[in-house]
Amino acid sequence: MTGPLSGFTIVEMAGIGPGPFCAMMLADMGADVIRVDRLTPGFLGGGGTVVDRGRRSIALDLKQPGAVDVVLRLLDGADALIEGFRPGVMERLGLGPDVCLARNRRLVYGRMTGWGQDGPLAQAAGHDLNYIALTGALHAMGEADRPPAPPLHLVGDMGGGAMMLAFGLLCALLEAGRSGQGQVVDAAICDGASLLATTYHGKLRDGDWVNRRQANMLDGGAHFYGCYACADGKYVSIGAIEPQFYRLLLERCGIDDPDFQRQWDRAQWPALRARLAALIAGKTRDEWCALLEGSDACFAPVLDFEEAPDHPQHRARASFVETDGIRHPAPAPRLSRTPGQARPIPQPGQHTEELLAGLGWSPSDIQALRERGAIA
Repeated sequence: MTGPLSGFTIVEMAGIGPGPFCAMMLADMGADVIRVDRLTPGFLGGGGTVVDRGRRSIALDLKQPGAVDVVLRLLDGADALIEGFRPGVMERLGLGPDVCLARNRRLVYGRMTGWGQDGPLAQAAGHDLNYIALTGALHAMGEADRPPAPPLHLVGDMGGGAMMLAFGLLCALLEAGRSGQGQVVDAAICDGASLLATTYHGKLRDGDWVNRRQANMLDGGAHFYGCYACADGKYVSIGAIEPQFYRLLLERCGIDDPDFQRQWDRAQWPALRARLAALIAGKTRDEWCALLEGSDACFAPVLDFEEAPDHPQHRARASFVETDGIRHPAPAPRLSRTPGQARPIPQPGQHTEELLAGLGWSPSDIQALRERGAIA
């Protein structure tokens, strides 16, 4: 492992959504991430997917004698922990921050939840859609005459959750390197998604945001920023915001109607969107690509997940890699001297005996844990 986080050890309590994605990013960058998996898969799976790449896995039943002691021993030598249980669960297991930091004062204790560690909703169940609903972000997504459109779990779980947890962990690890003391990172998806929407709160205050869907430049209201259907049923995206890019779009599309010169007249946007939609519907996606792709008209085809890896831009940059026969996105961002690397995908419990032996458990100790049901 030669990435920038080589030498750091992270213990990840198996979960779903943002926690595993955060751990994947850290593993991609060279951290030794040890995933504590369940003996039996949960409702949404139990590991072994592409997001689990780059870990070592130990499978434990934390309700059985001796299992919690294994986790504590792992944490004694770790730099950070990632856990995504409801508030109070780790404390009830005997793995709360007070216990863990008393044993390892440099430990950075990362907590991933939807609502946060406190507040009236802290103990309520929820998912990505619920968390971004409370931030105002969901209200702004979708068409004007329909309910808000559920986005993929990218704004909440991945952006507001995983990315913010990774940022918080690295901030705390940097500080621990100076002070010698760890701390708790309370990463709530609701907080993170709200932070991602900071720009829009500013626009609302400045009077530059109409507080309804599809009425603004970036929410599908403007004809020059949105997606359009083509003659073959496929789609293209247009984002020609700046005047020079907009002029080029009109030129390349052969549009000389003077109405289109009123780019920033909001009252004209619905009519201009309808007329642009009719024009784009007259050609296939490939025809529009031949006309616009690679120009400053701010254009790109809308690709599906199967098409995307084969686009020349992704191929040129090796933006997708293959691990265990699965094609998936490569680590990002790219570092010039110590780049990240997508490493193999472990099966739950694959490294149980190896890790236990590394912690000092003898073969007889390991067999005793197996007989108690703590390991398989």
